[in-house]
Amino acid sequence: MAISVQAAEVPAGTKLAQKQELVRNNGSEPATLDPHKVESDVEFNIITDTFDGLIAVRKDGTIEPRLAERWENKNGTVWVFHLRSGVTWSDGEPITAEDVVWSWRRLVTPDIASPYASYPGSMHIVNAADIAEGKKSPDTLGVKALDDNTIEVTLTQPTAAFLNMLAHPSMVPVDKTAVERFGDRWTRPEHFVGSGAYRVVDWKVNERVVGERNTRYWDNAHTVINKVTWLAVTSQTADVNRYKAGEIDITYSVPLNQYAQLKKSLGSEVHTDPQLATYYYEFNTTKAPFNDPRVRRALNMGLDKDIIAEKVLGQGQRPAWLISQPEIGGITLKNPDYASWPRDKRLAEAKRLLNEAGFNESHPLKFNLLYNTMESHQRIAIAASSMWKKNLGVEAVLQNQEWKTMLDTMHTGNFDAVRYAWIADYDDASTFLNNFRTGNSENTSLYANPAYDETLLNAAKATDSATRGKYYQQAEDILSTDVPAIPVYHYVRSQLVKPYVGGFAPDAMGRFATKDLFITAH
Repeated sequence: MAISVQAAEVPAGTKLAQKQELVRNNGSEPATLDPHKVESDVEFNIITDTFDGLIAVRKDGTIEPRLAERWENKNGTVWVFHLRSGVTWSDGEPITAEDVVWSWRRLVTPDIASPYASYPGSMHIVNAADIAEGKKSPDTLGVKALDDNTIEVTLTQPTAAFLNMLAHPSMVPVDKTAVERFGDRWTRPEHFVGSGAYRVVDWKVNERVVGERNTRYWDNAHTVINKVTWLAVTSQTADVNRYKAGEIDITYSVPLNQYAQLKKSLGSEVHTDPQLATYYYEFNTTKAPFNDPRVRRALNMGLDKDIIAEKVLGQGQRPAWLISQPEIGGITLKNPDYASWPRDKRLAEAKRLLNEAGFNESHPLKFNLLYNTMESHQRIAIAASSMWKKNLGVEAVLQNQEWKTMLDTMHTGNFDAVRYAWIADYDDASTFLNNFRTGNSENTSLYANPAYDETLLNAAKATDSATRGKYYQQAEDILSTDVPAIPVYHYVRSQLVKPYVGGFAPDAMGRFATKDLFITAH
């Protein structure tokens, strides 16, 4: 099937600025720009601008062609994608079907240790799960080049969310020649080869990454902005101050303690949109005492989540009792029963569970709570530790690390409990729930429950949303009993955006592409 493409849509009569340059704060220094070695929006924001996938998902949920101009599906399990004629890398070399095959094999190869190695397995691509677990060779992956421009993907079963999942940044092809020639240095500006609207031309660590318009991009004619700078400003206060000083056009976020005042003083420059994302505290479920689900459930019940959402945050966030979302992918999921209990009843049950697990006034629970450096995470951690102390007599010792260090700490299992969040990769509950499947590469809680895994397998096989929703509810019910992670709140995304930035319209995941924006005369 072939569909029209979305790009910067400049309304008729709009006067554009002569200088089409954008500065957007990206929140942190990216861990890398290798699409197969990243796992957060810090990196995905840049990868979305510098690489293209076979397809993309529009804000309204429809699928649009990118590197692939059309595709067909046979029997629900075989997908055939046809690349655009003449599409090239940023260095002018052709992008071929073999590049896609090589890239997807690389993604699932255990030696690469991609945080998203399990992702093609979740899409049910033939042999993907076994390859990621080291049981089969990467060349057995169910994807092959039929010719230079045609890719065939074979699934083990029909997968309702397949196209939505395919749009994820980890599934973009990467240039084999650059990777093999320069190794880990291939993403440095002097070696960088991409396929998106921009190419990386400068990278000053802990300061900025700069992208210039890729004139070889297949849809360059519809790109308006010529240069984009992604800043690595971790301080939300500095982010706002530099925005006010005219140094930043789009902030990464809005500080909690300034939101009301900024809304008053800047009005429509404060953009607040719902986001398919959940903030949670994840446990290392293999480490005592968090190998005991009673302890984990007690700490979940001991948090006053409504106070965190409404008072500590206060931007429209909702208290969370589900790891995924109450409404997602056309289904509605119910909270666990204890979410609606009176607060006193919940706290009494939490104390009972702790006591049963051996923790009480004479032997209080004490653990380390880790978060990455940012004012909002610190405020939430202080509030949570205070609640646990007051409500349950539990002491949470706060620790913070820079983003990249915290990710390493999570993946090496060197933590008690850690602040994390998951922004949906696509509009379906499985994007959240897969992270707690046994052996999943993003399962840093090391949680394992065969009954849970079975519900997700059944959900993926379901041919209608009602059946899929039934299995997702079973999965959430298991999580609310086992609590490998405490859901804290469901997100909104707040950013400051200059009035002269046109085309700003984040999707349900909170992402937006620079190529869809333009700068009006001001």
